[in-house]
Amino acid sequence: MKTYDIEVQRLKSARHDKGVIELGTDLLVQPRTPRDEDDAGSRLRIPVEHARTLLILLKQQIAELDKLQPRSRRSGRC
Repeated sequence: MKTYDIEVQRLKSARHDKGVIELGTDLLVQPRTPRDEDDAGSRLRIPVEHARTLLILLKQQIAELDKLQPRSRRSGRC
């Protein structure tokens, strides 16, 4: 499996369509050689200010999706 270091340089947009949230971003993607002490997964690096913005955008998009649900399904119970 190939692994990558992914650095978010800029968040551009967020939108949802048919149950999928799509984020527009500028990313720097570089191949990564896994080390023995590291796990084999890719890593996402994001500055704190972008992480805060991402959290706000995700909350807004999820709230929009929740508005589309019938009242009986909004309570969070399955």
